Amino acid sequence: MPYQPFPNTFKRDLLAGKTLIGCWASLASPITTEVLGVVGFDWILLDGEHSPNDVITFVPQLMALKDSVSAPFVRPSSNNDIEIKRLLDAGFYNFLIPFVQNADEALKAVAATRYPPAGIRGVSVAQRSNRYGTVANYFQEINQHICLAVQIENRQGVAATADIAAVPGVDCIFVGPSDLAAAYGHLGNAAHPEVQAAIAQVFAQAKTAGKPTGILAPQESDARRYMEMGATFVAVGSDLGVFKQATQAMLDKYRKPQ
Repeated sequence: MPYQPFPNTFKRDLLAGKTLIGCWASLASPITTEVLGVVGFDWILLDGEHSPNDVITFVPQLMALKDSVSAPFVRPSSNNDIEIKRLLDAGFYNFLIPFVQNADEALKAVAATRYPPAGIRGVSVAQRSNRYGTVANYFQEINQHICLAVQIENRQGVAATADIAAVPGVDCIFVGPSDLAAAYGHLGNAAHPEVQAAIAQVFAQAKTAGKPTGILAPQESDARRYMEMGATFVAVGSDLGVFKQATQAMLDKYRKPQ
């Protein structure tokens, strides 16, 4: 059965502690996103921070996922209420907000995704998210169906994890291992013991707060280790990575000596 964004059963499953396996979509193509949707991941992250995406490219990808069981997530370029408002109106219900460093920034993200009085989301009477004004109870119910994950990417975020996790409306704590490695002086080496200790600290504090944790881990050994540490919201690869690796391996069969 295709994923139904409203009511948001994916949010229910996330908060229930189910292990949800996802994939990053970075190629900004409705065709490749549609292929990912056919596979049947629990969720697909459409990236607007490190990919050439914007609202115009996101909408065709959402359309491509309409018949998929995969829940679309979006990562905006930043914790920007105007951009988040446009993504909400475009039809996203699930958000991963990058580079959240403290509780105030987490509160800002929550407010951007809620209509007043709970937040500051601007009101458009007819937009794609409410099927152009045809969902009668949309304004009364949508706030509770927004799913919000926030991304911890530096030392400040690690130190403030407990405060961030305590913010009402924050549903999941997500670790960005590459940026975290850079923040700890180990650029390109998320496996460094200091970085791994920071990740474990984030997971532990989120668990204490009763919040699920997530991470991007394209290597299977990493993904399984993080799941053993308690992560339940795990991206196990990306369209870009899979495409590059598969095509390189295909060429190498013919270019490398037998």
